[in-house]
Amino acid sequence: MSLPKAQLRRDGFTFKQFFVAHDRCAMKVGTDGILLGAWSPVAGVKRILDIGSGSGLVALMLAQRTDQHVTIDAIELDAPAAIQAAENASESPWADRVQVECADILVWAAEQTARYDLIVSNPPYYEPGIECATPQRDQARYTGSLGHEALLTCAANLISEEGFFCVVLPEATGNTFIEKAVSIGWNLRLRTDIADTEGRTPHRVLLALSPKEGECFSDRMVIRGPDQRYSEDYTALTQAFYLFM
Repeated sequence: MSLPKAQLRRDGFTFKQFFVAHDRCAMKVGTDGILLGAWSPVAGVKRILDIGSGSGLVALMLAQRTDQHVTIDAIELDAPAAIQAAENASESPWADRVQVECADILVWAAEQTARYDLIVSNPPYYEPGIECATPQRDQARYTGSLGHEALLTCAANLISEEGFFCVVLPEATGNTFIEKAVSIGWNLRLRTDIADTEGRTPHRVLLALSPKEGECFSDRMVIRGPDQRYSEDYTALTQAFYLFM
């Protein structure tokens, strides 16, 4: 099922099966979120949590990848973004499966008793630094409102015994994130380093952590080939979403 061309709007991003409006969100639809939504393992999951959902992009991608019995909770701190994410979810084919809530995840998590089989987050990347154009972008970009240790601890309290916690981070930040994760009991199970092209060093890393010990599988992906077209690996990962693939 594809969206008709009449629905190609300028205030967001049109995918094959859904539209994401993002004009009220500090962080727009981008490759990082698309990578996370397409890469995170979904086999056997029943309950999914998206921490810092923004426009709802990753939650909707995961809804597309899972069956009708899977429920997704999307938590977003910024009120305008949460409202827009809820609208995006309500207008998608999975309105009955994606629940968006405007809340501070650290407060919200303390009130939960259920566990999640998959937790995903495209979290704030950087320590507080140069002020951004808006407080909302500051909040989305910097770890002042959600430090990585707090995020890891929060996810540890919500994950099921067999579950995965998946994040996308700058490559340089990823190694520090892994060290913090291991120190509180997480195990690294999947790692994919992402480079723009074959000759470039990786600039992003996808990580899947689990409370359960096991072998760690690592690989590398380039987004574009020598001709600047999307690589075979990136196309295989994302072709269920992009209109032009």
